[in-house]
Amino acid sequence: MADFYQAGAITTLHRIGRPKTEKLLAELELYSMVRPVALVLPALYSDVTGEAMKGICAELTAARFVKEIVLALGPASDDEFRAVRDLLSTLPQKVSVVHTGGRRIGELYRTLEEHGVSAGRDGKGRSAWTSYGYVLSGAECHAIALHDCDIVTYSIDLLGRLCYPVLNPTLDYVFCKGYYARASDKLHGRVTRLFLIPLVRALRKMTFDQPFLEFLDTFRYPLSGEFCMTTDLARVNRIPWDWGLEVGVLGEVYRNYSTKRICQVDIADNYEHKHQKLSAEDPERGLMKMSIDIAKTLFRTLASEGVIFNDAFFKTLVATYLKLAEDSIIRYEGDAAINGLSFDRHEEAMAVDAFTRAIAKAAEIIETNPLGAPLIPNWNRVISAIPGVLERLRAAVEEDNAL
Repeated sequence: MADFYQAGAITTLHRIGRPKTEKLLAELELYSMVRPVALVLPALYSDVTGEAMKGICAELTAARFVKEIVLALGPASDDEFRAVRDLLSTLPQKVSVVHTGGRRIGELYRTLEEHGVSAGRDGKGRSAWTSYGYVLSGAECHAIALHDCDIVTYSIDLLGRLCYPVLNPTLDYVFCKGYYARASDKLHGRVTRLFLIPLVRALRKMTFDQPFLEFLDTFRYPLSGEFCMTTDLARVNRIPWDWGLEVGVLGEVYRNYSTKRICQVDIADNYEHKHQKLSAEDPERGLMKMSIDIAKTLFRTLASEGVIFNDAFFKTLVATYLKLAEDSIIRYEGDAAINGLSFDRHEEAMAVDAFTRAIAKAAEIIETNPLGAPLIPNWNRVISAIPGVLERLRAAVEEDNAL
């Protein structure tokens, strides 16, 4: 996005002028000599065998600033695990595949349950958390970067820009969030555009001076799955295991660090990956489930900040959100028009109607069970509860990868 406007609680690092990728990569290679970085890739088997992953692997061969790559493989058979491991073996970096559905990691998850530090149910959050533990067990990396494995428009520049603010020692950032535009022949990113941003702004209108909401509203793409952080942050952060992962991560970053050490960076002119279906009538699937999980995480984070929720609050919130979301449709229609993109106003309105029901559903769940599913405990607590757990995790992953 070609501007240099700074606003809100955190620093925004823009894409200005032509990308100087060679210079960026050269600096990163130098910084990584004393600040090594691990790349974590949560993925399903279908992601790894898809066309997007071929492009990602081709770009990663040039990422000399990445010391190791840890791919967290979601539910998969032993044969699928071996196929993924073999597929990634051509990369020049050290590569480890975490078989989250395998016997050894399964035994570790059961041990965590027995000691009262559950890693939650299967999901992107648990896969990422497990990978963080594996990186921490090696005690070799200064930073951890994470991105998805279905990015069609992936480039080494994307990863480089994501890591640069955390690896550059003169900038002193502990967390960097990526942002980008999402468009093809039409605008994408409905959950961010039509759900989360209007919801956050509705909550700001109703709670007045709430610093966390100002913090969240500063992010240009709060639901992006791309970020880089120090390993110290990975050690102290708790995270959700469900679709509330991105908002939950931002909540923990806000809780544990000064906003002066947090930034966002423009990592791509455009970003394209697979799209989820709305599934408007099914709260257990698609964007409906995603939006319900996000709303629950947001409400619980605000409750921990002292915001009091009740039935009247939620009824007013739904009405306030709906007005702001409907107003935003008009704004996006103009954005699409001036850029020659197609825009289906009825489709956008139907999405807003579905998201309104999602907020009501999340509110109902919160009123019934304010605490709900707990966040995955941070690694400091797990290490305290089970001495030697990181060593056990490393042994399990290495034994899987040695077979």
